[in-house]
Order: sequence, then structure tokens, then C-alpha cells
Amino acid sequence: MNVLIIHAHPEPQSFTAALRDQAVETLQAQGHRVQVSDLYAMHWNPVASAADFSDRDNPDYLVYALEQRLGVKTQSLAPDIQEELDKLLWADLLILNFPIYWFSVPAILKGWIDRVLVSGVCYGGKRFYDQGGLAGKKALVTVTLGGREHMFGEGAIHGPLEDMLRPLLRGTLAYVGLDVLPPFVAWHVPYISAEAREQFRVGYHERLENLEQDSPLVFPRLSQFDEALYPIR
Repeated sequence: MNVLIIHAHPEPQSFTAALRDQAVETLQAQGHRVQVSDLYAMHWNPVASAADFSDRDNPDYLVYALEQRLGVKTQSLAPDIQEELDKLLWADLLILNFPIYWFSVPAILKGWIDRVLVSGVCYGGKRFYDQGGLAGKKALVTVTLGGREHMFGEGAIHGPLEDMLRPLLRGTLAYVGLDVLPPFVAWHVPYISAEAREQFRVGYHERLENLEQDSPLVFPRLSQFDEALYPIR
């Protein structure tokens, strides 16, 4: 299996980085091929702009998704985008490894999503959900956060973690066709003991060794809707 890990944490000594290293070690030990994109180390540019295209269909007015489609056809995407897109298309499993910031992903990771999930390849037209451009591949979200586990769930102060991650799990990963596995979560990380962090690391190792047993989260399928995308009853 080919695995692409997108790592988004500014501190190389962080526990998030330790989870990245654990993933590389565990997956390679199983015989998988692993590539890592360390966005901060790469000085990844998160800003989608006209500079992402060396050739433009409409040089006077930027419609980013339309220019992405042309960029794919004419091979005029910026080199950093093309390099990451090539890695993504190579991968059978995409792992997003990051700390939760403000109920969301770090800005640098959002910028990777904006620039690399290219229209005309990953999505476009009715190329979404089970018909998305990345159908047949899997995705795993691995997160660290400061909150305690009891703070998340039905009736909890923050609500279910899955609701917080919905724009990512459903609106991004499932939307482009990926089979989205249940997230791996390390809770309260900045405030717990080294022993407690080690338990999370061991748990992650065990999770990665048994990924084939994971059932993907359930999202809509286009066959459940008519041509106008009304539900079929």
C-alpha cells in the first residue's frame, strides 16, 4: 500500500510529530511505502491565488476552480501543487496529521486542501462522494487537541467531535470520494503525563496495524439521488 502523510504542526518535537513518526515506523514495518509532506518544514504556501497557474483561461478574472481544470489539461499548475497532487494520486491511503485549532484544521493544512484537491481531478460536476475523483482510496484523520474526552459527545460542552470535524470528514475527504476511516484522537495532550502520551502512541501503533479491520464512516451515495440530486424515495 502507498501511504501519504500530510503533517501540519510547527514544532518538530511535538507529540503530533511523534504520531507522524509512529505512523511511518509502523506502516513501513508492515511493508507499506510511505511519503511525508511536512507542511511547515516545506514552507508550504497556503494561499490560493492566480500565481498557481502559469497559463490562464481568463487572465482578467480569476475563477480558481475553472483555472485548476485548465491547469490539469495544460500542465500549467504551479510546481508545488503538481508535486503534491502527484503524491496524492500515488497514495492508496491519505493520513492527515494535525492539532485541532479553533474547531478546525491549521491554516497551512487548509491551504494544502484548497490548492491540491484540484477541480477536474479530485472533484467537479457530479464527481463527488462515491463518484469522487479519489474513489477507491482511504483517508485517516489523526488529531491531537487540548480538550478532555468528556468535553465532546452528545450533551457535552463542545458537542460531538465528529460534528466539529464534519467540514473535513464529509465536506472534504468524503466529498472527493475517499473512504473515510474513523479518526484517531489523542485527548488533552498538552496537559497529560509522558506515560499517558505513551499510551496514545501505543494505541496509534495498534490502530495502524489493524487498519484493514476499520469500517469507513457512512456518507451519501449518488445512487440515493435522482438526476437533479433530489433524494429518491
